[in-house]
Amino acid sequence: MNIHPLITDTESLNSLCERLSRSPFVAVDTEFMRENTYWPDLCLIQIGDEEEAAAVDPKAEGLDMTPLLDLLVDNEDVLKVFHAGGQDVEIIYNLTGKTPHPIFDTQIAAMALGLGEQVGYSNLVESLIGKTLDKGARFTDWGRRPLDKRQIDYAIGDVTYLATLFPKMLERLRKTGRGAWLDEEMERLADPSNYENDPALAWKRVRVSSRKPDVLGRLRAIAGWREQEARQKNLPRGRIMKDETLADVASHPPTSQDALARVRGLSPAWAGNDIGGRLMAALAQAKPLSAEELPPREDRPGLGKEGALVADLLKLLLKIRSRETNVAARLIARTEELELLAAGKRDGLAILNGWRFKEFGRDALDLVEGRLAFGVKGGKLLMTRTEIGQ
Repeated sequence: MNIHPLITDTESLNSLCERLSRSPFVAVDTEFMRENTYWPDLCLIQIGDEEEAAAVDPKAEGLDMTPLLDLLVDNEDVLKVFHAGGQDVEIIYNLTGKTPHPIFDTQIAAMALGLGEQVGYSNLVESLIGKTLDKGARFTDWGRRPLDKRQIDYAIGDVTYLATLFPKMLERLRKTGRGAWLDEEMERLADPSNYENDPALAWKRVRVSSRKPDVLGRLRAIAGWREQEARQKNLPRGRIMKDETLADVASHPPTSQDALARVRGLSPAWAGNDIGGRLMAALAQAKPLSAEELPPREDRPGLGKEGALVADLLKLLLKIRSRETNVAARLIARTEELELLAAGKRDGLAILNGWRFKEFGRDALDLVEGRLAFGVKGGKLLMTRTEIGQ
């Protein structure tokens, strides 16, 4: 494979992207820093196919990233391959307002191939290629310039191995006939709505015990305010105000700015500084949520003691089916789905549709409705059909 020197100029980047645009797929990875900022600080993008690979320095002076971004979000003929690509996709969405498409994630594919749940990249490389990755530069400061050779070699390795992994995994998926199983998962990963960050909806990510319209109205107002403050200052949300403090202020609003000095989690200085004043202004403008705006109550029927036992049996059935099919249990069903099924819910459950129903949902439904039972014979766990529930 041809490994190019670090790309820092637009002409070289444009030439690379022009060649890669004719490939059936490209492997993509990013290096970024986000510990101290609201927006992820993109420090490096690595991209390649089976023939060539390069690292691109987005911090290089005068570099126009347009050719690369266009390849990632506008070229539907090239499949974009990531490993655990959620944060990479988020970064690209922040830059373009679009997500890469079509997309393939090797961590998700590994679950369909029975290679584990949320399998790490190094473990996947070792399992399928027999190579051991050098992790020495994993926690390096990617924002510091110049980047040294070890950093660049480490970063390039991520896409060169990924470009080798993908065809092997694709061939396995074809042999097992499970490629179509992943379509829904990949489309979900590429769904732009997963990466939208509307300040008006920020309150929905904050846990608060109350459902009172006035409390939730204040929570909406100050969560949106915090989001804007964090964006403007490019600081993590928690540096502005932690979630638990946000919920406390919404539930027990201070009557004056002076009272902010007594709020746990806030600096006493907020009683007299500008940010404290802006918080009080946001509280003053808060309006109770209307009945239509109130979040629906959690659609989770109570299990009760018997239902909890049924849910446990479903979890056991899931383990058995996962072992028999050699598919990660997490890809087949989530715990909350099993609990909903045990509690009597039927509509809208993924396990009762498509391949999941064939591989697991049909038996799960039979178990809940009394047509399937567990037994032990010769020290082995068996499942038997019953006449009950017919």
